[in-house]
Amino acid sequence: MLARESENSLKTTPLHALHIKRGGKMVPFAGYDMPVQYPAGVLKEHLHTRGSAGLFDVSHMGQIVLRAKSGRVENAARALERLVPQDIVAVAPGRQRYAQFTNDAGGILDDLMVANFGDHLFLVVNAACKADDEAHLRAKLSDDCIIEPLPNRALIALQGPKAEAALTKIGADVSAMKFMDAGPRRIGAYDCFVSRSGYTGEDGFEISVPAEQAEALVTALLDDPDVLPIGLGARDSLRLEAGLCLYGHDIDTTTTPVEAALEWSVQKSRRNGGARAGGFPGAEKILSQFDKGAPRRRVGLKAEGRAPVREGAPLFADAASSEQIGKVTSGGFGPSLNAPVAMGYAPSPLAALGTTLFAEVRGQRLPLQVAATPFVPNTYKR
Repeated sequence: MLARESENSLKTTPLHALHIKRGGKMVPFAGYDMPVQYPAGVLKEHLHTRGSAGLFDVSHMGQIVLRAKSGRVENAARALERLVPQDIVAVAPGRQRYAQFTNDAGGILDDLMVANFGDHLFLVVNAACKADDEAHLRAKLSDDCIIEPLPNRALIALQGPKAEAALTKIGADVSAMKFMDAGPRRIGAYDCFVSRSGYTGEDGFEISVPAEQAEALVTALLDDPDVLPIGLGARDSLRLEAGLCLYGHDIDTTTTPVEAALEWSVQKSRRNGGARAGGFPGAEKILSQFDKGAPRRRVGLKAEGRAPVREGAPLFADAASSEQIGKVTSGGFGPSLNAPVAMGYAPSPLAALGTTLFAEVRGQRLPLQVAATPFVPNTYKR
C-alpha cells in the first residue's frame, strides 16, 4: 500500500500518456514518473541518438522567466549576476549561456541555462532543484525582478545529427541557428522557445512548447523514421560520454566551479581584474581558486579493463594504499566507445592526464587512467 501511494504521488509530464503508449518503462525520477527506456532498449537508443536523432522528454525540468521591473533586460541580467559567477550582461539577445547558482561557501546550488529573449531572461533549471531555485530567486531578486515560473509548458530535446532535418520536415526554420542560439521560433503550427543546445554532446535542440500542444508536436516528430523516443538510461550514458556534469552527482553544494573543472563557464569579466569581478555568493573562495588552484579536480577516467566502475566507488593512489583519495561520481559503459568510462574527483596533484588511479570494486582494485573529456567528440554546430 505504501509503495502504491508513493507511485501515485509522482508527478507526470504532459507526455506521460505518450510514454505509456510507446511502451516506455516508467521509473520515479526527481519526483516524476519518467521513462527509463523504451522497447528498443538503452543501447540501441544511445547509438540511434549518436547516428540519427533521439527525442527526450525533459518536461520535469523547471522553466522560469526573469523580467526586470524596469523593463530592461540588462537590469535583469545584472540582477542575476548577483547569484551566478557568469557574465549574463554579455549574453546577446537570441543567445544562451550555461551558469551555476553558487552558495556562500562557493558550492553549486544548481546549474542552469540562461537565455536572453530580448525583453526578459529565460531560465531552465534542474527538476530536483526547481522549487528551491525559484525560492532563491524570489528571496534575492524580488526587489528588482519579476520571477515567473512556467509550469504549463513542456520541454523536449531533439538530439543527434539528423535533428535539424527532422525539425525542417515539420516546418521549422532552424537551419541558421548556431550552438547556443535561443529564442521564440515557430515549429509547424506551434509557437515554441527553441535553443540549439542539449545534454548529449550532439548537435540538437531543446524545445519549450505549451503543454497542451506537446503530444501533437512530439507525435509529428516521431512519425519520422529517423527519430526514436529515448529514455533516461540513454540520456545518462550519452551525457557521460560527453563529459557533462549531472547535478547531485558530479557537482553539488560541496563542489566549486573550479574543482568541477568548469572554469570555462566563468568569463574573465567576473574574475579578479575583470570589469565586474566578484559580487556573487562564494566569490572569495572561487576567485582564490582561479588564482591559486583548487585542492581537487573533477577528472575523466578510463578503465583499463572491461568492467564498468560505478558512482560511489572509492579511488586510491595505488593498488595497496589504504588511504582513499577521492571517489567516482558518474560511471558506466560507453556504448559509442564499447568501453567503460567514468568521472570523479582526485587531488589536483593526481589529476594530470595519464595518471593511473585505482577504484575499489567488489574488493578488487581496478586501474583507471585520468583521461580528457569529452570521451566522444562533440558535434555542436558552431
